[in-house]
Amino acid sequence: MVNIGVLVSGRGTNLQAIIEAIEEGKIEGEIKVVISDNPDAYALKRAQQYHINTRYINFKEFKNREDYDKEIIKTLKEKKIELVVLAGYMRILSPYFIRTYKNKIINIHPALLPSFPGLHAQRQTFEYGAKVSGCTVHFVDEGVDSGPIILQKAVEVSDDDTEESLAEKILKEEHQIYPRAIQLFSEGRLIIKGRRVFIK
Repeated sequence: MVNIGVLVSGRGTNLQAIIEAIEEGKIEGEIKVVISDNPDAYALKRAQQYHINTRYINFKEFKNREDYDKEIIKTLKEKKIELVVLAGYMRILSPYFIRTYKNKIINIHPALLPSFPGLHAQRQTFEYGAKVSGCTVHFVDEGVDSGPIILQKAVEVSDDDTEESLAEKILKEEHQIYPRAIQLFSEGRLIIKGRRVFIK
């Protein structure tokens, strides 16, 4: 059983998928807190519907990114968080945050990394004319979408796809592989060796 903290900024569809996976017994874990940098994030409402602790932390109240992250870490430590899950969190974590939770922060990206990192990955994929896209769950390091890869799922880009339809297809797969990756972490089955993640 792993204590999970989720960082969110937006709709929270991946948060919803994780909550449902926990309810269905597919993840041996509990979300102890959901933290947002956006007071209007619908993800906060989703968490509250399940009586999960939520907290909004206003970035403008802090001098810099590290001070802001220290406030988040304080809450995570109070809740004894063992795994930090980024679910549509739109801020880049400070090196201090990443060192504090080394190999205990995971993110999902809507492309097959290392292709199309950063923002608007679906648009990048679509405009480049790639025939295959997908999603990637990875550990977070100090680069942008550059940490060791845990799981990936490919999605075909059809000739009649739009950026929006491609994003929807990818999102469906995200909702499958993100809970799976969290369960593998909970079971202690993820072994990092250099850039590679082995599932034991």
